[in-house]
Amino acid sequence: MRIGIGIDIHQLVEGRKLIIGGVEIPFEKGLLGHSDADVLLHAISDALLGAAALGDIGKHFPDTSADFAGISSLILLKKVRVLLERHGYKPVNIDTMLLLEKPKIAPHVLQMRKNIAKCLQMELDAVSVKATTSEKLGYVGKGEGAVAHAVCLIDKLS
Repeated sequence: MRIGIGIDIHQLVEGRKLIIGGVEIPFEKGLLGHSDADVLLHAISDALLGAAALGDIGKHFPDTSADFAGISSLILLKKVRVLLERHGYKPVNIDTMLLLEKPKIAPHVLQMRKNIAKCLQMELDAVSVKATTSEKLGYVGKGEGAVAHAVCLIDKLS
């Protein structure tokens, strides 16, 4: 078994959709990035890739490539799963923490977990999504950005 950790940070800006965990959340701002900027799925992807010593999301899906412009991070997460399988690994569990002052994430957590579990071909109870605020401290607290942390466990394929 191997453990991986991932972190991702994106700026909140006007004129973008807010997509987190593959869920479009109604809000006046969205996350800025080359893809859909799904901070949660990017952190998970980095955790999985790191656990398998396969680099990071930027290595496999560079923001300099037109192929990934505006792409759904759900597609990228599926590609990460396939890459893990090619190297003889499968995800065992995922635990995440999202830091975002607004909007409230709780109403969307179950769908996020379902999206992640489906992409990674995991049971729902092996995927945890939690969220908290930063109590108005720092750039997250000022509503300028969002951060996601992810920890995963992977194992060799049977």
